[in-house]
Amino acid sequence: MYKLGIDVGGTNTDAVIIDESLNVVADIKHPTTDDVYDGIIAAIREVLAASGVERSEITQAMLGTTQCTNAIVERKHLARVGLVRIGAPATTGIPPMVDWPEDIQGVVAGSVMIRGGYEYDGRELTALDREAAREFFERMKGKVQSIAISCVFSTVRADEELELAALCREVMGEDIHVSVSSEIGSMGLIERENATILNAALCGVSRRFTDGFAKSLADEGITNAEIYLSQNDGTLMTMEHARRYPILTIACGPTNSIRGASYLSRLTDAIVIDVGGTTTDFGVIQHGFPRESSVAVTIGGVRTNFRMPDIISIGLGGGSIVRELPDGTVTVGPDSVGYEITKKALCFGGGTLTATDIAVRLGMAEVGDASLVAGVDEGLARRALETIRTMVEDSIDAMKISNADVDVVLVGGGAIILPGELKGASRVCAPEHSGCANAIGSAISKVSGRYEQLVDYNAVPREKALEEARAEAARLAVEAGALPETVEIIEVEDVPLAYHPGNTCRVRVKAAGDLA
Repeated sequence: MYKLGIDVGGTNTDAVIIDESLNVVADIKHPTTDDVYDGIIAAIREVLAASGVERSEITQAMLGTTQCTNAIVERKHLARVGLVRIGAPATTGIPPMVDWPEDIQGVVAGSVMIRGGYEYDGRELTALDREAAREFFERMKGKVQSIAISCVFSTVRADEELELAALCREVMGEDIHVSVSSEIGSMGLIERENATILNAALCGVSRRFTDGFAKSLADEGITNAEIYLSQNDGTLMTMEHARRYPILTIACGPTNSIRGASYLSRLTDAIVIDVGGTTTDFGVIQHGFPRESSVAVTIGGVRTNFRMPDIISIGLGGGSIVRELPDGTVTVGPDSVGYEITKKALCFGGGTLTATDIAVRLGMAEVGDASLVAGVDEGLARRALETIRTMVEDSIDAMKISNADVDVVLVGGGAIILPGELKGASRVCAPEHSGCANAIGSAISKVSGRYEQLVDYNAVPREKALEEARAEAARLAVEAGALPETVEIIEVEDVPLAYHPGNTCRVRVKAAGDLA
C-alpha cells in the first residue's frame, strides 16, 4: 500500500510517494504549468518512474491546491450566489458585502434580509419569516448555482439556518449548493457571512478540481486510490467534504509544509520557514499542527473569520530578483522570475540575477552551472545575503511569542538561499526531503473534526459541556473520513466571554484520526 501526495504551488508541482510505514520512497518537483492538470499528470508520471511503484499499489491519493485562493484573488470561475440573512430588523443597519471590493460584489445575484435570528444567549429575536425565505428561493431558481445562509448569533443556535437550508433544497432542488454560516465561520456576523458567501461562490471551482484530480489519476491508471484534499488546518478531507466546504482549502499549501516539516524534523513545536520560488511563508508548529490565526483574515479584499493558519508571507524566494541601487544598497525581491527560473537565472544560462544565483556564487548550493555566476561581485553577493538574512530574522521575530530562541525548520525548494545560522533560532535544521515537505505533509496528514459553540456553564456544567464537545468533534472527524478507533482529541479551548451574562464561554475542540 502506497500513498501519493501532490501539492500544486505557483512555481512547482511537487509529488511524493510514501509507503505504509510513512517512509518516503520517492519525491520529485515539476514546473507548474499554465493548465495545472498537465503539471499534475507529468508529476505523477515522474514520481512513479522514480519510485518503481506499480499504479495498482497506490491506494490513497492526496492533493493540495491553490485553485480556490486563485479564483477569489483573480475573480474567475466564481458561481452566482443568492444570500439570505436571518436577523431583521436588528441587523439591517449594515447591509451585506458592505466593505467588499466592487469587482467581486457581483458574485451575489440577489440577497434578502428576513425576520428571525437570536440574541447572544440563544433567545429568539423574532419569529422566523419562512414565507419570505420561500419567496426568495423561488425567485432565485435558475439564476444562481449556490445559496448562502447567515443568521445573527448562529454560533449559539443554528436551528433557523438549518431549517432554511432544508427549505431551500425543497424549493430549488437537492442539487443546489447550500452554505450555512454556522458550519464555516466563527463569531462576528459580517465576517462569518462573508466567508459563507465565498464558500458558496467556490462550489463550481471545487467540483472542477475534485473531478479533474480524479480524472488525472484515472487517466494515469491509478484506479484503486481513495482521493483526499488538503485543508488549511493541516489535515485532510474527502472529495465530498471539499465540495461542501471548498473555502477550507485556502492556504492549505503552507499548512502542508508545516505538517511535512514536523514529520521530517520530528519536532512538534518550532517555526517553519517554507521558501518557494516567489514567496517565503513563516508558520508555527504547535503540538504537531499549524498554529491558527486569532485575527480576521482578508482574502482577495474580503474580510473573513473562518479558521486560517497563522502565516506571514514575504516576497522572498529562489527566483527573487536581486538589484544593486545607486547608493550600494542591495534589494532582493519582491518580484521574481517564478517558474521560469531555469530559463532566466544566471546559473541556468539566463540574464537575471536571482537569490539562487547568490547562493551558488557563495558556495551555499550546487545548482545549475557555478561558472556562469563566477563574474558576480562577491561583495554584492554578501550584501544580498545579509538582506535576505535580515528579512528572514525580522519575520522570525514577528512569529515568536517570547524573546526566547526557538527551533527553526527550513523547507521548500528555495531554502538553499538561506544561511545556516539565524538570530532568534536555537537551531536551524533542513531535514532530508525538505524540498518536497508540502507534498509529504499532504500525504501523511490525518483527518480532523472541529466543534465550536458558545456555552453558558451556569446552564450546562463545564465538564459536561466539554465532554459533549469532544464527542461532537470526534463524530465530525469520523464523518470527514477518519477511522473511529484512531480519533484523538488534539486541542481543547474554552475562553470566557466577559460581555456575556452569566458564565458563558466559547468552547472549541479539535479531533483528528487516521484515514479510514
